[in-house]
Amino acid sequence: MLSIDPEKVFFILVKARQFDGKVAPDAPSPASDAADDQDMEVLQDYAEDATEQELQDAIAGLSDEELNEVLALAWIGRGDFDAEQWGDAVAEAEQIGNREEARALLDMPLVSEYLEEGLAALGYDPTAEAEGHL
Repeated sequence: MLSIDPEKVFFILVKARQFDGKVAPDAPSPASDAADDQDMEVLQDYAEDATEQELQDAIAGLSDEELNEVLALAWIGRGDFDAEQWGDAVAEAEQIGNREEARALLDMPLVSEYLEEGLAALGYDPTAEAEGHL
């Protein structure tokens, strides 16, 4: 079904998951443990953190057809379409301007979960594959 290399989708899924987990930086509390503070920093969204840019670059690097399929996967994962409606989902994605599709993906809450669910609905095992990208 997919013409896009699933590895590209898995990379986007992992980057989206990393980005979704980010929170605004927080000043350490005076009673905090320095070792624990380092563990929390990975979740904080600092200006020099490249996660968002990596996600944007991965999406920007997709061809129009690949972008259509990634958006269709997210819609399937969100429940807008089911796996049997794959062609319909891709056709609807084609109706949207591709840069609008990219923005829609970046702005979609829970996009990593939707991509995971969409891949699973099409018979791919995103958890096994995505682990190789962590």
